[in-house]
Amino acid sequence: MNQTFSQLGELLRSAVPTIALLLLLYAMYHYLVHRPLQRVLAERRNRTQGAVERARADIAAAEAKASEYENRLREAKLAIFRQQEAKRHQAMQARAAAVAQAKSRADEQVQQAKTALQAEAATARTSLQGEIERLSTEIIRSILNPARSGAAPAAGGRS
Repeated sequence: MNQTFSQLGELLRSAVPTIALLLLLYAMYHYLVHRPLQRVLAERRNRTQGAVERARADIAAAEAKASEYENRLREAKLAIFRQQEAKRHQAMQARAAAVAQAKSRADEQVQQAKTALQAEAATARTSLQGEIERLSTEIIRSILNPARSGAAPAAGGRS
């Protein structure tokens, strides 16, 4: 067993320069490659995360602008609808006023026509009354005075 320990001790003594060289190589790798690589990766991660965050912020701003645009568009459409409704209401009022005015004119014309017709009827009645009186007087005269009327039935029958 002594011999094994001595061989082991000899092996360790011969491995010390290799271990020292390996530790030196690890330290050099750590300071020359690993740390700068970690810094570059961290910077890259920061840049990509920053870009992602900026992109998210830009997307949120774009969504806010789109929402604002949609609200403005909705308000503009509502205002246009209100204007159209007001114009439609005005047109309906104007139409109702025109219909009322036309009806009033028509009623006035009907009333004038009735008045004119009544006046014509009164004139016709007066004229007919005068004609009736004249004809009745003439009929009475012809009955009472047959010789004067120009109709001589006795004289005309003897010839």
